[in-house]
Amino acid sequence: MASRAPLIIAGGGLAGALAALVLAERRPELPILLLESGASFGGNHTWSFFDSDVPAGMAALAGALRPVRWERHRVRFEQRERVLPLAYNAVSAPALDTLVRARLAPSCWRLGTGVGTLLPDGVILQSGERIAASAVIDARGPAREMPGLELGWQKFVGIEFAASAPERDCATIMDAMIPQLDGYRFVYVLPLAADRTLVEDTYYSDGPELAVAAVADRVRQLAAARDISGQEVRQETGVLPILIGGDPAQFWPVDDPVGRLGLRGGFFHATTGYSLGLALQMAEGLASLPGQPDSADLAGWSRACFVRHWRQSGFFRLLNTMLFRATRPDERHRIFAHFYRLPPDLIARFYAGTLRPWDRLRILSGRPPVRIGAALGALADMRRGVSK
Repeated sequence: MASRAPLIIAGGGLAGALAALVLAERRPELPILLLESGASFGGNHTWSFFDSDVPAGMAALAGALRPVRWERHRVRFEQRERVLPLAYNAVSAPALDTLVRARLAPSCWRLGTGVGTLLPDGVILQSGERIAASAVIDARGPAREMPGLELGWQKFVGIEFAASAPERDCATIMDAMIPQLDGYRFVYVLPLAADRTLVEDTYYSDGPELAVAAVADRVRQLAAARDISGQEVRQETGVLPILIGGDPAQFWPVDDPVGRLGLRGGFFHATTGYSLGLALQMAEGLASLPGQPDSADLAGWSRACFVRHWRQSGFFRLLNTMLFRATRPDERHRIFAHFYRLPPDLIARFYAGTLRPWDRLRILSGRPPVRIGAALGALADMRRGVSK
């Protein structure tokens, strides 16, 4: 008796790997095949998240990723400095890779396998090989262009040093007490272990261009200024989209025959760029679909999830419009400083994307950190459809 064709997940980054893990656990009767072009799952990344980002049913999987955890975290601005009693977590790509290899049978995944073309009934690899599928979903990360979307960018270079941090039990997730270059600029300092510290120089910028060598030199200077010195273990870079507006139907046409996961499908927090919580949410939803879904089922389900996420992200797009369109680049830090005056529970809901109506009023209340005229102009543009 011939075996059934698998559900193919194209892309073994965060979203694709998590989807495969949840399917293997909750739907073992469904054959799956996870295809990744690189030599390992997850690439070279660190994903951060708050406890409240994780869906209740996904807490065990998040824990299995063995995140480094800090019970508190620090933010620093010219206007204020706070240590917040909100636990912060970081997951490394090697931990994701280890978990996939441990939980999925070798027949369920392939590395070094670049996917060229996705079809509803299979994929054509870059090598020319064709693999038949019962269903296909695209989790290959963001396309070089995200048509129809108006974007800002969060970009960074991080260096992991074989060194201890002065304060090991507290993560610094925003230190803006540095020269403001190329937009809103801040430093991450994550003490990953007694002898490992990750320092990242991050920018909220108008363009995606990242001068890696120059920014890496700045990271070394920032680390030295914080008494963090040691061998460089690895370097990490990223350019993440920050959603300002656009046309969701152009980004993801209704008749697109292949579903999407992760950044490929716009499943990221519109303002922070965080994606682990949404990746877990989508993985759980995928495993909850009845029967043996085909590509049409996955396309319809995942696009409906995107449309719902788009609608729920309207307030965040408004904030991003104010950040990128109503504020001078060297003054963008004032918006984040103004935000961090708020109570910890509201801040947690902000990152989780679960703001209440009263939360939105609280965020916009007080002395505005942007020029009123520019803010009104940006809002008028949104209403005229410049930022839909």
